[in-house]
Amino acid sequence: MSAVSSYLKKHTEALVKDVGVEQACVLTGKSKATLGRYYSDHAEHSERFMPIDAVAALEEASSYPHVTSALAELKGITLAMDERRPNRPSGGGVNSDVIALSQRFALLMAEYQQSIEDGVITANEAKRLLKETLALQQVLLDMKLHLEEETA
Repeated sequence: MSAVSSYLKKHTEALVKDVGVEQACVLTGKSKATLGRYYSDHAEHSERFMPIDAVAALEEASSYPHVTSALAELKGITLAMDERRPNRPSGGGVNSDVIALSQRFALLMAEYQQSIEDGVITANEAKRLLKETLALQQVLLDMKLHLEEETA
């Protein structure tokens, strides 16, 4: 088995164990034996990997996106957790995203105006600008997801 396969199988096992085997069976509709084959390092299971929809279901219930982060690491990508996610999705869709986008942009511009008044952006001002920029980026991401939902 290749090093990449072994790495992914170890993270698949961590994901299943994070959620709990019984709960993983319920969430994926797979048996314990099938789930075990997805992370088994035996030669006969070397080509078996968990389907992506099952990974998504388990990562939704897990404390950490084990497989997604492993895939990102293999490509040299760094992920950041978004702690602001609400417990339930907002029902506003694209229209409320547009409003949130303009509000966030206005906040970013106000922060920029205040920071540049003396001609120098200090480290603390830069941190506040970065925070507003990241919030604006998140609104754009939410808008993208809502638009993709509407086109599906």
